[in-house]
Amino acid sequence: MRARLTKSTQASVQEVDAIVALRHAESDAFYEGKAASGLSADARLVQRQAFAGLIWSKQYYHFDVAQWLDGDPAGPTPAPQRRNGRNADWRELNTAEVLSMPDAWEYPWFAAWDLAFHCVPFALIDARFAKDQLWLLLFEQFQHPRVSGQADRSFLERIFHKLLLNFTWWVNRKDREGHNVFQGGFLGLDNIGVFDRSQMLPGGGHLAQADGTAWMGMYCLEMLVIALELARDNVAYEDVATKFFEHFLYIAGALNDMGGEGIPLWNEEDGFFYDVLHLPDDSKIPLRVRSMVGLIPLLAVETLEPDLLDALPDFRRHMRWFLRNRPGLASLVASWEEEGMRRRRLLALVQGHRMKQLLGRMLDPDEFLSPYGIRSLSHYHLDHPYVLAIDGREYRVNYEPAESQTALFGGNSNWRGPIWFPINYLLVEALQKFHHFYGDEYRVEHPVGSGQQRNLDEVASDISRRLERVFLTDDTGVRPLFGGQHLPGGGATDRLLFYEYFHGDTGAGLGASHQTGWTALVAKLLDRTPAT
Repeated sequence: MRARLTKSTQASVQEVDAIVALRHAESDAFYEGKAASGLSADARLVQRQAFAGLIWSKQYYHFDVAQWLDGDPAGPTPAPQRRNGRNADWRELNTAEVLSMPDAWEYPWFAAWDLAFHCVPFALIDARFAKDQLWLLLFEQFQHPRVSGQADRSFLERIFHKLLLNFTWWVNRKDREGHNVFQGGFLGLDNIGVFDRSQMLPGGGHLAQADGTAWMGMYCLEMLVIALELARDNVAYEDVATKFFEHFLYIAGALNDMGGEGIPLWNEEDGFFYDVLHLPDDSKIPLRVRSMVGLIPLLAVETLEPDLLDALPDFRRHMRWFLRNRPGLASLVASWEEEGMRRRRLLALVQGHRMKQLLGRMLDPDEFLSPYGIRSLSHYHLDHPYVLAIDGREYRVNYEPAESQTALFGGNSNWRGPIWFPINYLLVEALQKFHHFYGDEYRVEHPVGSGQQRNLDEVASDISRRLERVFLTDDTGVRPLFGGQHLPGGGATDRLLFYEYFHGDTGAGLGASHQTGWTALVAKLLDRTPAT
């Protein structure tokens, strides 16, 4: 069937085929220009459909929260539950914008966590739109200068000031006791914990979260790097950079000593980070679940180039004073007198011995390492479930590589075994940053038990290829995302679905089947490590 809308009396339906053919050719040329050199035809197909899904998932999103809470003046009056339900404390949000949705079909709503990840692959095809989306994340309708393919310092400076407000909110709202240990609540990892982290915890306690604290450490480092970049042109930012440097060190101390209370989030016996349940009677229970929560401290890593430090003498002087006068904190994040590749300096929550211990877990096929990426929960818990009895109730965490077996969060999302692209992407990026400092000399066994020693860039590339393997055809012509099945219809296997998450053992797609948003990160991975 052919139809054409036109105001020209000379137009004909017969021209439709020619117009569609032209649009096909233009589309082919566009995506061909975006593909990294060296990509196989199959990898190009995956990357193109990931990009196309991102574009397709744009939607106009109009939501005036205050109006929704109060209801239409003409009636009927909203149910009382609405005023106390989800979004009730977000009256200031009023948006009428085109947004990149997590999933235009199953999840057609604003989600800050998802949207931030969407912008990574979106930047490869539409940098202007990606920057606009990041600006909207800070709840400002503001038209900033747009520069494509170049440094945009004006945008960086403006968004930095908005991020300062956001960072302050986190510090004031989520560090309950002022110890730099953060009780972030939900944090986007759904059922990964022993409890529902967005609800009241058993015994009336609160949770010192290894991932919440590590996220803030990562946030500090990102803000530090932005401040240092801005200080190249405006020395006033050196003082701001110094404050973030100090805050980062205090967070590192908190991960190791709970703000001076003598109970670390790091467990030396297991070589892993755990959440700690803090009860009203001041007792503390480490929750020894080997999950992605314990790997997130790896994400807080940055390297500083020597020319940057040479250009900012005040920052370097303040930093050296702090490191000299707070040696206990300084030793946690880096050996500052040790220079890395090309005289770089390292700032990280995890380094040296502890990093090798964590990587020993993460790169072990019997724990986190799957043929298709890093699992969200260790395979160890298949035969060794974590069990906690408190207040007369038993809480249990099992390894569940497919759909959730519990009703937590409705049972429609599972972080107890499956592979999720967002955190995997950040782990790949962190390993590349560590390699940027340590170089080829720092090697670890990968996979554990193989006897192969690899540098961290090689490890990052291998994890990336495992993630890409979810979508690529194997030697039998099957794509793992389809559950190892040959689909009927011949070419049907070339019509890809970008699932929300993937089976921890088989790579089969799970959850929402059109989650092209953050799963489109595979396009960025292919751009970095072309699969030939």
